[in-house]
Amino acid sequence: MVMMSRIIYITIAISLLFSPISIAQNATDIEGIKNTINETIILADLDAKRGNYYIAETNLLDVLKKAEDIQEHRTMGIIYIKLAKLKYALEEPDKALSFLAKAAEKQRITNDNVNLAETFNTYGLVYANKKKDYEAAIGRYEMAKKYAEDEGIDAFIPIVILNKALAHIELKEFKTANDLLEKSIVLAKNHKLNETLSSALINNSQTLLELNRPEKAISQAQEGLKISEEKGYSYTKSQGYLIMSKIYDKIDQPKKAYEYLEKHLHITDSILEIKRENLEADDGARLNTDEDLSAVNKQHAEELKKLQEANELSRLTTILSIALITILSLLTLSLYKNNNIRLKTNNMLHKKNDELIKAKEKAELASRTKANFLSTVTHELRTPLYAVTGLTNMLLDEDPKPEQVQHLKSLRFSGDYLLTFINDILQINKIEANKVEIEPELFNLKTKIENVISALTNQANDNNIKIHFEFDKGLPENYNADQLKISQILINLIGNSIKFTKDGDIWVRVYKIDEQDGLYNIRFEVEDNGIGITKEKQEHMFESFSQGSIQINRKYGGTGLGLSIVKGLMDILKGKIYLTSELGKGTTFYFELPLEHSTEVIKSQKTEYFKDVSELELSNIKILVVEDNKINQMITKKILNKMGLNCEVVDNGESAVEKVKSVDYDVVLMDIHMPGISGLEATKRIRSFNKELTIFALTAVTIEDKMHEFDEAGFDDIISKPFKQVDFEKKLYNALIGDKANAS
Repeated sequence: MVMMSRIIYITIAISLLFSPISIAQNATDIEGIKNTINETIILADLDAKRGNYYIAETNLLDVLKKAEDIQEHRTMGIIYIKLAKLKYALEEPDKALSFLAKAAEKQRITNDNVNLAETFNTYGLVYANKKKDYEAAIGRYEMAKKYAEDEGIDAFIPIVILNKALAHIELKEFKTANDLLEKSIVLAKNHKLNETLSSALINNSQTLLELNRPEKAISQAQEGLKISEEKGYSYTKSQGYLIMSKIYDKIDQPKKAYEYLEKHLHITDSILEIKRENLEADDGARLNTDEDLSAVNKQHAEELKKLQEANELSRLTTILSIALITILSLLTLSLYKNNNIRLKTNNMLHKKNDELIKAKEKAELASRTKANFLSTVTHELRTPLYAVTGLTNMLLDEDPKPEQVQHLKSLRFSGDYLLTFINDILQINKIEANKVEIEPELFNLKTKIENVISALTNQANDNNIKIHFEFDKGLPENYNADQLKISQILINLIGNSIKFTKDGDIWVRVYKIDEQDGLYNIRFEVEDNGIGITKEKQEHMFESFSQGSIQINRKYGGTGLGLSIVKGLMDILKGKIYLTSELGKGTTFYFELPLEHSTEVIKSQKTEYFKDVSELELSNIKILVVEDNKINQMITKKILNKMGLNCEVVDNGESAVEKVKSVDYDVVLMDIHMPGISGLEATKRIRSFNKELTIFALTAVTIEDKMHEFDEAGFDDIISKPFKQVDFEKKLYNALIGDKANAS
């Protein structure tokens, strides 16, 4: 008996330790109270969505007292908003306005402008839908929009604009409402707010109907209904059916009007039935609360009496029950804490997600700004560079004095360097924007590498470097791949080795790793015995503007973009690159590429296209140059004359259009930026009466950014300034003589 009493004592002590009394003491901790408040607010939101308004109100009023006890003014403001929304739903507008006034007061104290936007939007809803004071509602919506804009809550703005538009509809101000709804539609699409978008489209169809634009009204209503039907937005769907009925009634299609009215009435009945059932259930829950509590207390008293009258066996059962309660209390406490942790984690994730979205938007804006800046700057640089390179080449071709030759060559080198730098920046920009496409063509790999080495030989000789080339004897030479990008990679890597090697050697090796079904995996090596690279710098060698050090940059020059371009091109070609290096002993770059072998015969390409064309044939060719820059006019004319071609020159788009009307030209070389109408507009006008004329855009505009505009205007091809002589000559030859030669 003594042992049994001791067991009871110990068990009761344990149960008291972990009982709700202990939990209540923990609940006095402010952090615990905050978590309880937040959890209750979430549950109240769920109850409100289910139509359990009175249960939600009871829970919110309960946690409002807790928030007042710990002076949580910001949370009090949030609770007041939610209470106002419940009173709005329960058709108690005066109480809703009272709660909104209290919410605004707390939000101003705590500078909670985010929730102030929500408060003023709810103010507008109460005034518009319950008080029918639409002017007051519009004023509140404007305040909500201002707070949302100030705080950068972009996704909230289309909702406020939609609500404001609805107030203007009630005031019969349909044009103003239409303008607002068009804005709401655009913003809702941008932020993927499907319910707002659906409502804005359907309400806009009403304004369009009032503005006598029934066809557009039907289109907008159908688009909004499609979203509502897919997403299950019952209220918006009901509204859409009603408006469609009105539209068809107005355009004298009574059958369709009746069909949509029937759909509207059916879905409206369903909505009202669900709402009625929810309210009845909620009222029942509210009325039975006190009775249920009394019954529970009575039952507990009876059970206690039975326990006191039980025998020793009953006491043992009680001990086991208390132990079970203790375990359940522990589990409850554990679940409570886990739930708090989960809520905190979810809140943190939502916050981080919002931050990531804002960061993404800022990054996209920065990317667009950078692209526009590069497009503008490169255009402004390319135009004078066309004059610099063109005039320099002309002077070198006109037998300059011996003492002038070196100066002109230096000038040409500087122009070429600046052009290379511009092209490197554009190449990096295109790679980052995923605008670089693979352009495969048939070529001889061994010959291509030999040509690259030959082009770099003079530069190597200046540094007293010998370049050695080894090509695997068992490796085929012909491939179908993007030879231009492979050349760029080799030029950058070999050029890099030349730059950092003095009085040494460079080895270029190419050999097969493996082959499967004609696809060769080929390894390229570029090895030098130059200055080498430190371990620290090797990790960053493929980043933009990365060079060994300030001293190396000053001594050896370069843009610091070459290896970054190489890495970008390797990714595009689905290859891989790596390096080994030792300071003072040299560097080896390895890269591997998958190349498709081809057995086709490679045709030789011309380098001087007009060489074999008779003067008589050339004299009949008529070319019009449209260029406003006097220097560029002279350069283009000289280049054409050197090919044996004559041309006429005009300096604006209007004159070009008039010339084409009166003269039968073979080719027009059209600049883009000119006074008056642009080259794009001039080409569009020419295409309105002449579809066959060959028109080239001769421009310094970044092609990738404007390609769709060139296509729409009607250009046959684009020649970027400054251009390579052989490329310019090839395009002209194909346009003027190539087709005729192929036909014969």
